[in-house]
Amino acid sequence: MRPTRSSLRRAATAAVAGTLVVGSLLGAPAQAAPTAAASPDAAATLAAKLGDRAAGTYADASGKMVVAVTDAAAARQVRAAGATPKLVTRGAAQLARATAELDRSAKIPGTAWWTDPATNQVVVSYDSTVTGAKLAKVKAAAARTDGAVRLVSEGGVLSKRISGGQAIYTGGYRCSLGFNVRSSSGVYYFITAGHCTNLGTNWYSNSSQTTLLGTRAGTSFPGNDYGIVKYSNQSTAQPGNVYLYNGSYQDITTSGNAYVNQSVKRSGSTTGVHSGTVTATGATVNYAEGSVSGLIRTTVCAEGGDSGGSLFAGSTALGLTSGGSGNCSSGGTTYFQPVTEVLSVYGVSVY
Repeated sequence: MRPTRSSLRRAATAAVAGTLVVGSLLGAPAQAAPTAAASPDAAATLAAKLGDRAAGTYADASGKMVVAVTDAAAARQVRAAGATPKLVTRGAAQLARATAELDRSAKIPGTAWWTDPATNQVVVSYDSTVTGAKLAKVKAAAARTDGAVRLVSEGGVLSKRISGGQAIYTGGYRCSLGFNVRSSSGVYYFITAGHCTNLGTNWYSNSSQTTLLGTRAGTSFPGNDYGIVKYSNQSTAQPGNVYLYNGSYQDITTSGNAYVNQSVKRSGSTTGVHSGTVTATGATVNYAEGSVSGLIRTTVCAEGGDSGGSLFAGSTALGLTSGGSGNCSSGGTTYFQPVTEVLSVYGVSVY
């Protein structure tokens, strides 16, 4: 998301092609039901243990976790763990090879890709700037993956847009605070997007930049999209919540990993709070300024100045607003830096 100076640019509506469903649920003999349904984290852990015999997880319409698998034995393990198996033809290794091919030959600004466990494919989206020879290059890379890659056209232009969700300022730029965090020794910081913290050392709570919040203590962009700022006033505890732009706040008590089809909200200083759904995890996005990998893809809208703002589900912190296309008048696609990675890198936690 591009940081704002005096005005915001609005991108065109993001249009994503329909989804092709591949595979079917595996049948099985009658057996005792597990004592409890698998959680998103439990399903992801099981998929990791299955290795190449699994190809991702997502939540179905009822909220039950689905694990894509390549054989009947793996399906039985999935059922025993309290999740639903779905038979697919491509394992994790084949999808990883397809992604590696894209990494090698299709890192073109305006493209993004992610693994879609429901269709058992790697999806590549390209915006309105990817035409002619650029588009031909993307299509050639996809053709080398033996059907593992699906291309979709996305309207507009993929770009960066720049208590949680409230405005923060540096130089001539405005971004949004992600989450307040603290170290094990009790030192207070806040985290936000790295393409924001790259812009300035000192961060303020007002546009005239007379009230200092703190000083940048770390930044990472591109590759990742996160940064951390140490509060200048350590004598007062910072609120561990997100502003909801209706006079109330959402308390944040823990952090977690997003999962496909999860319902989420985003708070940012330009457009306030908006809701949507997680459509992918582990996405790679190729901005004009560089590529970022491991992002959360959502249907939540965002605009300039929302950068760095909070992605959350209830009291769980999930991510920091990175970039996308579209706007909050007609809708769009937004990508988020997972918050668990940021907390681990800097040795801090939400509270």
